[in-house]
Amino acid sequence: MLDLLFNSIMTLLRGGSVDPLGVIIQILATLVIVFLALPLHELAHGWVAYKLGDPTAKYEGRLTLNPLASIDPMGAMFLLLFGIGWAKPVPIDSRYFKNPRSGVALTSLAGPAANLLASYVGCVIYYAIAAFAPYNAFVHYILLFFSYFSFINAVLAVFNLVPLPPLDGSKILAALLSDRARYKFYQYQNMLSMIGMLLIVSGALTGPLSVLENAVYGGVSWLAALPFRLVGVL
Repeated sequence: MLDLLFNSIMTLLRGGSVDPLGVIIQILATLVIVFLALPLHELAHGWVAYKLGDPTAKYEGRLTLNPLASIDPMGAMFLLLFGIGWAKPVPIDSRYFKNPRSGVALTSLAGPAANLLASYVGCVIYYAIAAFAPYNAFVHYILLFFSYFSFINAVLAVFNLVPLPPLDGSKILAALLSDRARYKFYQYQNMLSMIGMLLIVSGALTGPLSVLENAVYGGVSWLAALPFRLVGVL
């Protein structure tokens, strides 16, 4: 839906042209995600775990939006280049939960939910600007910023829900399995993680993930635009 920085670099290497201001806006939006959205994702994990009785994240100083507590340099670089990245995971100890299965599922779901919320807020701001600001070159790039910010947050939400270790989706899946199946799942999680990495690197998941990402982003965008359409300003 939006060009990745990696695609822009490859276009330049092939002798093509790119919009330099567009690339700068893309980098700025990604940096905002690195310094705000990824820490929010991890904070959501830790906050829900804390509310369910697990103080581990609080004791380790991870109930914070301070990006220094969450930034993973490799994850930030991948996000900048490919639109998918990660932060340092918040420590969760399921032994504190009254119901470990539901506790793990809820804490795992909290991170992607935070990304969806960020995507929605970005879309609302996008439509507010589109509805009330006179369109010009400056507004065009502001809209591009919020488009990219919202879309990548939707991508992060979908990607993290893929049921492959160590993604959040794998923990949600494990919580739904029987004890025997869950034991087998954890027994082979390293192998499953390697298979998942190969699928991602090979591009085998690109098509299905793109369909889901565009569907989720489309749904979030529709919900964000709805109030503006109802009052007739869009």
